[in-house]
Amino acid sequence: MIPIADNIKEHCQPIVTGLLIGFTVALFLWQLKLEAVGKLGDFLQAWGVVPARLSDMTSAAIKERNPAAFFALIGMGVPSLISGIFLHSSFSQLLGNLLFLWVFGRRVEQELGHWRFLFFYLICGIFATTVQILTVPNLKEPLIGANGAVAGILGAYVFRFPTAKVETILPLVVVFIPIELPASFYLLWWFIQQGFYGIGQLAVSGGGFSSGLAYWAHGVGLALGAGLMYWKSKSDY
Repeated sequence: MIPIADNIKEHCQPIVTGLLIGFTVALFLWQLKLEAVGKLGDFLQAWGVVPARLSDMTSAAIKERNPAAFFALIGMGVPSLISGIFLHSSFSQLLGNLLFLWVFGRRVEQELGHWRFLFFYLICGIFATTVQILTVPNLKEPLIGANGAVAGILGAYVFRFPTAKVETILPLVVVFIPIELPASFYLLWWFIQQGFYGIGQLAVSGGGFSSGLAYWAHGVGLALGAGLMYWKSKSDY
């Protein structure tokens, strides 16, 4: 199932959505270059989210009250929660996330406004990754990808536009059939799609799918996105 558009009238240009897509693609091209010279693993270890490292920093900063660990957590650990959102481990993960971001993110940006949408995207991604860290605190491989952020967008979209129709292409071997599906269908399809993200995996261990529990933790972004959209709708009255 390939979503391509919806039936919601567009009222503003999706500036932030376009910038997010462009920045993510540029970083993935950089990852391909690093993979070619054998430096991708070190790059992802530095800029991806490594649960074991963050767990150790947090423990040393809070339990042991180590000032150095506290500054390391603020200066290195927290920024990785943001940078990890923009890194991807495979072509399929990249294309799947960016396709959903383009189709559904434009409408959420339209509802929230440009700056609030950017904040919303980052918060959903950070929250989902934090849940992953809690489920696999000793994992030494990097967790990367915009899965949690995109899930938040999907949750917000379905909450705000529950009756929207999404123009979809159904590929059947060499035949592509255009159909319309309810937006709520993509709540289920998003989870199914996650299982294909290992296709075209870059030559590096990790990539956000090392644990089944951590993998499903991305789904908390759906609930958070819907919850934030609900809060926004209430605050507008």
